[in-house]
Amino acid sequence: MKIVIAPDSYKESLSALEVAQLIQKGFSLHYPMAEYHLVPIADGGEGTIDAVIRATQGQRVMLSVMGPLGQPVEASYAITGDGKSAVIEMAEASGLAHVPLAQRDPRITTSFGTGELIKDALARGIRHIILGLGGSATNDGGAGMLAALGLQLLDAKGNLLPLGGLSLKELAFIDSRYFDPAIKECHFEVACDVDTVLIGEQGASAIFGPQKGATVEMATQLDNALAHYAKIVAQTLACDVQAIQNHAGSGAAGGMGFAALTFLQGRLRPGITLILDLINFAALIADADLVITGEGKIDRQTLHGKAPIGVARIAKAHNIPVIAIAGSLGDGAHLVKEAGVDALVSILNSPCTLEEAYLESRKNLEQTAENVAAILKVGKML
Repeated sequence: MKIVIAPDSYKESLSALEVAQLIQKGFSLHYPMAEYHLVPIADGGEGTIDAVIRATQGQRVMLSVMGPLGQPVEASYAITGDGKSAVIEMAEASGLAHVPLAQRDPRITTSFGTGELIKDALARGIRHIILGLGGSATNDGGAGMLAALGLQLLDAKGNLLPLGGLSLKELAFIDSRYFDPAIKECHFEVACDVDTVLIGEQGASAIFGPQKGATVEMATQLDNALAHYAKIVAQTLACDVQAIQNHAGSGAAGGMGFAALTFLQGRLRPGITLILDLINFAALIADADLVITGEGKIDRQTLHGKAPIGVARIAKAHNIPVIAIAGSLGDGAHLVKEAGVDALVSILNSPCTLEEAYLESRKNLEQTAENVAAILKVGKML
């Protein structure tokens, strides 16, 4: 019997690999002779690099790049085993985790370091890049990233703009003469799971600015700066910027989606779809008898592009049964059964605090996996 174990991480508790290993350990008590394939999954955010490296026998590239506040940070990205693709998580270089709470100010944070990661991949000959947009600390419309790639954003006097989102209000000209020529040869796919637009009440500044440290006044200033930025981009590229700035996802990661759509000619897609395609998940499960997936909490939000749903849909296309093991179940969890999950269980066995749930997660997950395997074994006896 071939069992594919393909979970996402249990956030703040267990990595995707740890989840897979614990499920295997529990199952092995009843199915010791089964053929287990561990395929840790991520949806373009945290853990994606590790998942791609493991699934493709790829490599991790470590770099010192500019962090959101202009200081050096250590960041990494993945190159797939065939050497043809790179997976870059924006949070690695430009993430909120690099900014202490007291210093969060999206008027000055920059995505420059993300551009440095992209530039390094291009220099290595990579011409297919998947860019994950989750967890950013920035609201600069991707301008910092573009500057790292050689695009010059200039004020009315011909001076380079300071890094950060607020300075975009002074943008007068964009000079593309030094923009990395490899960009034109590269195919960018952008892992984006939000439908935020660039500006307005549903725009990047209003929706995500507060969690990055913006007051209401700051968010308004940043929104105006992004609107001006979009106007100059439209003049530079002679494009229908109205359509692009209203494109679902253009406001993702403080407007990085907009930069990806315009200057990188990128395609925005659900993160889990991109990653499962990249690792050729359909081929990995083609002859499996059972697929087990899961994540820290399964609820109504899981239906919107989370890893368990991506896994289940591919498994169902191959008529393979799917069991989801979750850290906890929330409102609407039962709806995942309509998307291909055949059985759904939580590892919690009694009321507890969140801290207790984290502390007991390893034991509870292994015991739950063992119980699920025992039930399957009993079922075969009926």
